[in-house]
Amino acid sequence: MIPNAVMRWLAKDGHGKVATRQPVAGGCINNGARLETETGSTFFLKTNTNAPEDMFAREAEGLVALKRANGPRVPGPLLWDAEFILLDDLRPSGRAANYWENLGRQLATLHQMTNPQFGFEHDNYLGTTPQPNPWTDNGYEFFAEHRLGYQTRLARDNGLLTRAESAEITKLAGQLPQLVPPQTVSLIHGDLWGGNAINDERGQPAIIDPAAHYGWAEAELGMTVLFGGFPAAFYDAYMGTRHLEEGWQERLPIYNVYHLLNHLNLFDAGYHSQVMGIVRQFS
Repeated sequence: MIPNAVMRWLAKDGHGKVATRQPVAGGCINNGARLETETGSTFFLKTNTNAPEDMFAREAEGLVALKRANGPRVPGPLLWDAEFILLDDLRPSGRAANYWENLGRQLATLHQMTNPQFGFEHDNYLGTTPQPNPWTDNGYEFFAEHRLGYQTRLARDNGLLTRAESAEITKLAGQLPQLVPPQTVSLIHGDLWGGNAINDERGQPAIIDPAAHYGWAEAELGMTVLFGGFPAAFYDAYMGTRHLEEGWQERLPIYNVYHLLNHLNLFDAGYHSQVMGIVRQFS
């Protein structure tokens, strides 16, 4: 179903009525569809009648923040409310031969956008899980409290972690200054797994579905290896543009405790063993 607000906006903007609506698979939380109007214009519509009231507004805000010169392309947000967001249609085609090299360079360029503090203008969402983003001076405090701590408390409250397991994660959070080197504050996508790295009509990189904030760039790279990983060409191109401290690859599982906890909270107790395996590896 196409929201009335979308049909009114399309007509008012000169695109006429929707001629076709083509469902697009791939999302595990929202429903996606490509709309083509009478004039031949196309748009991408995401809907979710059970979404948190401000989830799509926060997505729009993240997309606007991530639109940076020489960074990865993002779809422009056009219209949104509590149950939908209408976006530019990137009309993905086959990936160009230099796709991964370009994405690596573009992401490194995005990460060179810095800020005095960790956090973001508003709290937002990782999937449908709230993601706290209070402005914080200390990166260790930010990741320990507002990433690991928040997700751990949520999992404990949901009966997905025992008290003892929660204490183990809290211990790991307290060890972050010994495990992670100081890092600058970088603008990051926040949820950059393979499904959120797509391509546009030219086969060039684009990133979607952000959980944008200012955080650790290494945490972003952690997510890229979590579900299959990106090709070596991506990381080589990234490091050709932005320096990474020695040992960065070995540290990536630490950051992924956050994302695995989120998957534990959102989807399945099957992520429990992955969470605790990493925690015990570094504790």
